[in-house]
Amino acid sequence: MDFDDTPDEAAYRARVRDLLAEHAADLVHLDAGEEAGDAAEQEQALRRTQRVLADAGLVGVAWAAEHGGQAGSLAQQAIVGQELARARVPALINHIGLGMCGPTVVAHGTPAQHERYLARLLRADDVWCQLFSEPASGSDLAALRTTAVRDGEDWVVNGQKVWTTLAHVADFGILLTRTDPGKPKHAGLTMFVVDMHAPGVTVRPLRQMGGQSDFNEVFFDDVRILDSERLGEPGEGWRVALTTLLNERVAVGGGGNDLGLSVESLARLAAAKLPGLTPERRVLARQAVGRAAVAALGNRYTGYRRLTAISQGGLPGPEASAGKLAGTAASRLVSDAGVRLLGDDAVFAVGTGDDGTGEDGAGRWQRNQAWLPGIAIAGGTDEVLRNIIGERVLGLPPEPREDKHRPFDAGSRA
Repeated sequence: MDFDDTPDEAAYRARVRDLLAEHAADLVHLDAGEEAGDAAEQEQALRRTQRVLADAGLVGVAWAAEHGGQAGSLAQQAIVGQELARARVPALINHIGLGMCGPTVVAHGTPAQHERYLARLLRADDVWCQLFSEPASGSDLAALRTTAVRDGEDWVVNGQKVWTTLAHVADFGILLTRTDPGKPKHAGLTMFVVDMHAPGVTVRPLRQMGGQSDFNEVFFDDVRILDSERLGEPGEGWRVALTTLLNERVAVGGGGNDLGLSVESLARLAAAKLPGLTPERRVLARQAVGRAAVAALGNRYTGYRRLTAISQGGLPGPEASAGKLAGTAASRLVSDAGVRLLGDDAVFAVGTGDDGTGEDGAGRWQRNQAWLPGIAIAGGTDEVLRNIIGERVLGLPPEPREDKHRPFDAGSRA
């Protein structure tokens, strides 16, 4: 993608703006970081908004037509994201489903699963979550302990997941389980689609330090899943999970998208705050804003180049890990500079609007700053991503992994 739109992209952008203007009355409008007062009402409003956008052809833009998408390009999908932000339409409620679960079902699901799930996912009739992380496995995802045991036509699942985004509103999830503990940890895994309303599924929201409850604990107690809900072959779960993870790292910053508040929001805040600072502080503030802008725009344009390569037939590869790492770092610089510009107002959660004059106590710059450490973990911690870059991009020797070929039940975590 060029920094400027091509004539075709400019025409597409104009069409998107026209569609958003046409449906403006039916869409939720919130500034980045802003939340409605009632969480349940906001959830329903966001579901309606995604439905309106889907019917207008603005969801699943790069998905194949046979799966309910628009058969467009990733560049067009990025344009839709930019125009939604410009129109103050918040991130789609089913972003986990669209960016990670849906592509996994497309790649590894059966035709019956495609028919059953994809159209409803695009319209947010069903919201999805991704059930990977566990308390005992940490960053070593393949060390997970949630089990699925075959019982006739069913599998019986027991265990716990954690840090599961959107589980509290999700209707379905993709669930990675251990089905053969006698094999090495990467070889004994199997993936399923799980109904989040099934008997035995318990979801407990976690309160984050910024006040949000985006993440959840999920418990599985004798949950029965039909074998027809399996994604891929038994024991092939790690290969299926890699599809999810590679798409996740593109979706979480690796595609050049902003994570939280944008650098344009920071520029507006700086324009309002700089005149009130002493000359000495003004210099320091400009340097902080400049560092954040360079990092954010560098990541944005590098992400566009990555999307262009994928649009031309490439697959999300380990370079997406570098993009996710850079995107998180850039977002932290933007958020930290925003909070510093607020000065004493940051302590009292006031003055947080884009013009720096809001007195509503929203505290969105502070909440964004407190939210980002969680994003640094999602989709692989910074340390895991650095290992991937070192081993798969730079060709450095891998870390010693004594348990890689040992049966999991022989003490893989000893």
